[in-house]
Amino acid sequence: MYFVIIGILLVLELIYFKIAGKYNIIDKPNQRSSHTSIVLRGGGIVFLFGIWIWSLFYGFNYPYFLAAVTLAAGISFIDDIHSLPDSIRLIVQFAAMAMMFYQIDILHWEMWWIVIIALIISVGASNIINFMDGINGITGAYAMASLIPLALLNISMGFVDQSLLYVVILADIVFCIFNFRPKGKAKCFAGDVGSIGVAYILLFMIGLLIIATGDVTYLIFLLVYGIDGVLTICHRIMLHENLGEAHRKHAYQLMANELKIGHVKVASFYAIVQLAISIGFIYLCPNTVIAHWIYLLSVSAILAIAYVLFKKKYYHLHEEYLASLKK
Repeated sequence: MYFVIIGILLVLELIYFKIAGKYNIIDKPNQRSSHTSIVLRGGGIVFLFGIWIWSLFYGFNYPYFLAAVTLAAGISFIDDIHSLPDSIRLIVQFAAMAMMFYQIDILHWEMWWIVIIALIISVGASNIINFMDGINGITGAYAMASLIPLALLNISMGFVDQSLLYVVILADIVFCIFNFRPKGKAKCFAGDVGSIGVAYILLFMIGLLIIATGDVTYLIFLLVYGIDGVLTICHRIMLHENLGEAHRKHAYQLMANELKIGHVKVASFYAIVQLAISIGFIYLCPNTVIAHWIYLLSVSAILAIAYVLFKKKYYHLHEEYLASLKK
């Protein structure tokens, strides 16, 4: 069955490429980009194809989740084609996240303040995942680094349908075939439809895991993105920048642009670090709440220190690049 599904996903992706080429759904490089050639945008729509195909093959077991991802990815796809106001995208994202919360059964209004905080954090996390999609391979590789530990845990814990995990992994493989390539060689980029789509999928699965265990520390499966994303936002606030404007200040962007490290190498580095942290959390850390928190806080501190030291050493290269644009 899975061979049939990956074949369907591959065909649908190729059909999308034809449509994207015909209707000029492309990503043109600019001064803030990490690529230098025109590439098809929206190849990450294969994640949306994946959950729809899974529903058709295995039953509509998570209807509100399916509707939520479709809504969030759909508005993101429209934004990929024609830029939308941030307010519209955020309204739709919050509505989609609320639908997902309903599916997970945490939309209880007697705890309305907790629900609101959780909605804000979850939508913020989905956008951080979206912001991190800036070089070839990083979205696909990082998604795989989060999906693998989820699949390993699910074998014994059964917090989500295992076939859904496998189909999303197959969709990720199809996407990586065309995106996990050196700079200038990618057939497509994920687009917001892909990065937001996979963000909602990962948050749904991690949310089910947290509900099943009562342990919020499983958010560690997104820790590397979280540290880079949050600290980069803090850095930009310190620089008094408009957070809505495109930039090249993430650590991975400095690696790829200023240090000239290959896209595939940088994407692989992020994925390997995240996978190592997650596997250590599962198999090396004692299975107690206290141990989980100690592990999470310790690793977070190490990553944060590494981020700050890296920026202190190499951020001047980015400042030199910005200065060269003004000449």
